[in-house]
Amino acid sequence: MSEPKVLLSGLGIPESPRWHGGRLWFCNWVERQVVAASLDGRREVLPSPSEFPMGYCIDWLPDGRLLVTGDKVRRREPDGTMVVHAEQRANEIVIDGCGNAYVNGADFNFPAGEAPRPGYIKLITPDGQLRQVADDIQFPNGMVITPDNRTLIISESFAGRLSAFDIDDDGGLSNRRVFAEGLGPDGICMDAEGAVWVQTGGFSIVRVAEGGRVLQRVDLPEHRAPFALMLGGPDRRTLFILTAEWRLADGHVNNLARLNTGPRTGEILALPVSVPGVGRP
Repeated sequence: MSEPKVLLSGLGIPESPRWHGGRLWFCNWVERQVVAASLDGRREVLPSPSEFPMGYCIDWLPDGRLLVTGDKVRRREPDGTMVVHAEQRANEIVIDGCGNAYVNGADFNFPAGEAPRPGYIKLITPDGQLRQVADDIQFPNGMVITPDNRTLIISESFAGRLSAFDIDDDGGLSNRRVFAEGLGPDGICMDAEGAVWVQTGGFSIVRVAEGGRVLQRVDLPEHRAPFALMLGGPDRRTLFILTAEWRLADGHVNNLARLNTGPRTGEILALPVSVPGVGRP
């Protein structure tokens, strides 16, 4: 496998990557931006509507309207205006092919170092109904939905595992089970063989099969933490790795404070892979 190449640099904390409309979209935390980048590095920048400088993410409804999480879930209308889609504070989001939006979060102040509390997954249905569909999630993070819209996989960062759920006909989640463990998961993506690209908790990522078998491994430079991953490009055979400087000895409070006020160390790396991406996002 070849080495990852830098596509973009000088970012805050790049997160929530999505391949949409022939471009890589992502959230540029700290700078409060939503960015669409072409493969030659050109960028279109939208201001984030969230009141939070971090902890907001994006995905699209089947009709093409953009949803942005944060202090609320907001929707971008065709004329560019932003309206409230749901009065729900949320971090990550993934939308299935029927328009069901799954959002997650946990009610504690992670950047300030507050003691952790279990998190949740909530469902926003196409008609705007909001209900909780899973609880006791140990720091909910990135989610993917399989191409058949029947399975949701979520990163439980504090538990070091990926957990899978069946998606019921009404959008509810059931049959919770472990997909893989012994990891350090954050933003994840799925490929056409059913494997998931995921973080290890250090400065590397792995491609892991259901059950936990590691199929491939990519090591990054020391202090270069991979926050989120996305398979994109014209054939979805480019793995985008969203990274920023992270010093394990400093703890997350000091790292986040430095990233918020210090040099912009965020980068997006691009790596060719053989198995294309599938599913949502």
